[in-house]
Amino acid sequence: MRIERDSMGERELPDEVYYGIQTLRATENFAISGHRPHPAYTYACALIKRAAAIVNTELGCIPPALGPAIEQAAREVMLGQWSEQFVVDVYQAGAGTSHHMNVNEVLANRALEILGHAKGDYKTLSPNDHVNYGQSTNDVIPTAIRLAALSLLRDFLPQVEYLAEALYQKGEEFAEVLKSGRTHLQDAVPVRLGDSFQAWAEIVQEHHHRLYTVQGDLKKLGIGGSAAGTGLNTHPQFREQVVGVLSELTGFSLWPARNPMAAMQSMAPFVRVSGALRNLAQDLTKLANDLRLLSSGPNTGLAEIQLPPVQPGSSIMPNKYNPVIPEMLNMVCYQVMGYDTSILLCAQAGQLELNVMMPLIAYNLLESLEVMTNAVRTFRTHCIEGITANPTICRAFAERSLALVTVLNPYLGYLRCAEVAKESQETGRSLVEIIRARGYLDEETLSKVLDLEKMSRMISSP
Repeated sequence: MRIERDSMGERELPDEVYYGIQTLRATENFAISGHRPHPAYTYACALIKRAAAIVNTELGCIPPALGPAIEQAAREVMLGQWSEQFVVDVYQAGAGTSHHMNVNEVLANRALEILGHAKGDYKTLSPNDHVNYGQSTNDVIPTAIRLAALSLLRDFLPQVEYLAEALYQKGEEFAEVLKSGRTHLQDAVPVRLGDSFQAWAEIVQEHHHRLYTVQGDLKKLGIGGSAAGTGLNTHPQFREQVVGVLSELTGFSLWPARNPMAAMQSMAPFVRVSGALRNLAQDLTKLANDLRLLSSGPNTGLAEIQLPPVQPGSSIMPNKYNPVIPEMLNMVCYQVMGYDTSILLCAQAGQLELNVMMPLIAYNLLESLEVMTNAVRTFRTHCIEGITANPTICRAFAERSLALVTVLNPYLGYLRCAEVAKESQETGRSLVEIIRARGYLDEETLSKVLDLEKMSRMISSP
């Protein structure tokens, strides 16, 4: 065991742990959920500490012997070492001070070990005075959320692009499959199955563009603002230089926020990213439900398409295969929508110079990005790419649709067409039979007008 001291007194810690006394107090105070910080969040915090150590050493703000040790400790954390040392619950002290000190203490104690000193020898190397020099929870945490979100978006955006491409490919594959359209879940005019997939692809592609553009908001960093945005206790060159180092280390084009106080107070960038995710989630939910409807059956539903069977669907009904991948996507989308509501409420809950709800914003936003990345990838590879069409069923429904009478409006008028459709529904006779019997149109015109291939072909955009 070792003894560490803070402003509240002394505590014993197991000598093997790298976190310190403030982290210990946080674990005792916040035994809430068991949820640990997202790995991307911890990575981003270590990244900031690494950049700060480099800059503070160059500026002479910390002893030259300490900077390289802190930097090495931060690199190790970024590589995934010591992940078990980040133990503070997601639901913790406001603004993220507990997690921030967890990071500071782990890096300080590992750096001490690298230098050949005992853990807890904070007179030699301090979590606060050296690892955290020129920084505050209030500028580190919103910067870490930005960097973590950028890194996860870098993984997520290609998955959205790949999904759009897969839908476009299915659109080409099903280009000649004629089917009945449906509005209000009722018969509508005929469409092409391929056009439906092309429309879904376009929707996803537009969401990709929206998500791509929100990255710009995340690239303006408030690091260097210190406690309240004034830069108190920072070197005059720290702010510019640390952002420059972070740009080099991440590969992102980052720049200092024009007003650090604004960057620390407003959570609008995170709300915008979350909102873009929620917007995608609501359209993916609709897409998942459309696929479930179109694949319903196989004998008592629409069965116009078949989703790839990926696992048995029932513990009691043999040979039953359920649309489990779209169902999974639904659940992920609902979770993301819930996270978005929480992020919105947290964002408006700040007071004066600080928003104390940042820990929950961080967890919900990064979790949303991670689960959406995995869900979109799985939806594409386990569902979309394996979809097959049932052209015979699709065409049969299209030929039976009462909405075919719509194309006769210019010839018969709306009311007369409604009479024909009503008689067809009541008697079971086809539209063609009734129109012939009533003598409304000659055979040549009737054949020309009720050409399903022609009426289902999409008009080209100008």
